Amino acid sequence: MTDYGHPLSFGLSLDPDVTELDETRRLADAAEQGGLDYLAVQDHAYQPGHLDAWTLITHLATRTRRVSYLTDVADLQLRPPTMLAKAAASLGVLAEGRVVLGVGGGAFADAIAGMGGRRRTGGEMVGFTEESLHVMRAALGGGGVRLLSEQHTIEGYAAGPVPPAPIPLWLGAQKPRMLGVTGRAADGWISPLNIYVAPGEVPGKQKLIDEAARTAGRDPATIRRIYNVIGTIGKVRGGPGLAGDVRLWTDTLAEWAVELGFDTFVFWPVAEHRAQVDAFAAEVVPAVRARVARIRGRR
Repeated sequence: MTDYGHPLSFGLSLDPDVTELDETRRLADAAEQGGLDYLAVQDHAYQPGHLDAWTLITHLATRTRRVSYLTDVADLQLRPPTMLAKAAASLGVLAEGRVVLGVGGGAFADAIAGMGGRRRTGGEMVGFTEESLHVMRAALGGGGVRLLSEQHTIEGYAAGPVPPAPIPLWLGAQKPRMLGVTGRAADGWISPLNIYVAPGEVPGKQKLIDEAARTAGRDPATIRRIYNVIGTIGKVRGGPGLAGDVRLWTDTLAEWAVELGFDTFVFWPVAEHRAQVDAFAAEVVPAVRARVARIRGRR
């Protein structure tokens, strides 16, 4: 059993496909009205049909007043860390703190190189990512940022503006070395979708994060744990990810919270998105909160 005790939060993944913009706006409004905590946008800038993640998030933030935004995850290979911190801090000011910076090293080297990014793989990308986290943390705090290394040439950046609230840095990671970076340097772990990192694989990955955190003198319980969950709510058979009625979703997400250690679930609906969002917000979320509260109370 691994329960780090964080309050639960829930989000919705929004499709950045330019042809789905009207639907994306409606889903953002529904998530806001339904009380969800986060709206998440993936970042694959090399996809010709995708809107830029930061531009889309900024556009949506002008339509909402409460829900927060999460890059799930911003590609560090295409977004220099000082500029990424600048964008996040600016949005933090404009949206009154409603932003979490989810980042990743970049999974598609060919596509990144095709846009002019540097082709990094293996240990080089791991080192680049860890340094980038330190750069962004310093930049988000304001003041001077300087780093001259094999991976970065930052000769002296006067960082700002400083956002009204600290912006968490959550790292998308799957392999052991990047999970170690999460434990040493990130505020949260964003797991890939449940069809890519199955629940049975999670304890081993959590252990790697925790061991790296302790080695770095950090308390593992301070690190948030986020699961991207694809699936369908309702009387369905088959389909990708978690598929079943509200009771199945409640049982499963509650178990993943108190047994696997996740505190945040980002829903990726497969079809009938508006109905799925309504069911998730109105039925699944309150049931999971109540179930986890009871379990924690007994323990």
